[in-house]
Amino acid sequence: MPQTRSPFFDDVARLMNDAAGVASGVRREVDVIARTQIERLLAGMDMVRREEFEAVRDMAILARDENEKLAARIAQLEAKAQSGA
Repeated sequence: MPQTRSPFFDDVARLMNDAAGVASGVRREVDVIARTQIERLLAGMDMVRREEFEAVRDMAILARDENEKLAARIAQLEAKAQSGA
């Protein structure tokens, strides 16, 4: 019975498979190192998280709305005081 597979091609296939595994491992390691460096850089830049920013923005919107309501009320009271005086 003739041999259909060559040991050479088996060795090449095994070598390529091992190289792909090593490349995948190196890629994961580079990703982890890059992510760590970026996190360290951002931590030193005194930046806020998106959730914190959105919470402060919402508070500012509420405060602005309240100020507008109070300004309108003051204007009404001043107009009432002037018309009654």
